Amino acid sequence: MAGPADGFELDTYLLSDENAERALIRWSLNAIRLLCYALLMHTVMARVTDMIEYVEVEKVNSVTSLCQLAEQEFFFTENNIYTPIDASNCNDLAQGQDFYLLKKRVVTDKDGYSLEGTNLWIDLQDVLLWLLIVAAIEMKVYLQNQGITQGRMMMLARISTVFYGVLFLHAGYWISKGHWLWAWDQSLWILGFWAIENNLST
Repeated sequence: MAGPADGFELDTYLLSDENAERALIRWSLNAIRLLCYALLMHTVMARVTDMIEYVEVEKVNSVTSLCQLAEQEFFFTENNIYTPIDASNCNDLAQGQDFYLLKKRVVTDKDGYSLEGTNLWIDLQDVLLWLLIVAAIEMKVYLQNQGITQGRMMMLARISTVFYGVLFLHAGYWISKGHWLWAWDQSLWILGFWAIENNLST
């Protein structure tokens, strides 16, 4: 996300009309931008892979109590918090007798499994929304360069405002789950992109 954003900022200076002849700079920035998009797409694929692996997780029928895993270097996770399982906490960490092996030596209970799915879905939505936001900004820059400031295409380019709203809702979700740092990071990205968009519009 930072790469395309930096590219937009540099465009406003290095690629202004009086510097249009600097073809090397233009091609270099475009190459960097394409690389950043490739990295973003890799992130999308990683999130999709996480979702696929989550769906394929099955209940561990051989385990009905975490105490069976105590002192074996297993971890219990819920809400992205990992706790080593030992004899002193194995009776208190989980609820019920259904357990799921999310990763090697990482287990969770039924509620933790459900919450893990929600968190992964939010993560996938986030990266897709950021891609759409960057695409909307790209469209807005292209239309402005063509002298187009009104019309349906420009209205479509301004849909990024809706995406920002969804991302803010996601930040609220992370706050509700106690992940204040993630919410803060999300908010900083949103405000940063808003500033970039406003700069490109002036």
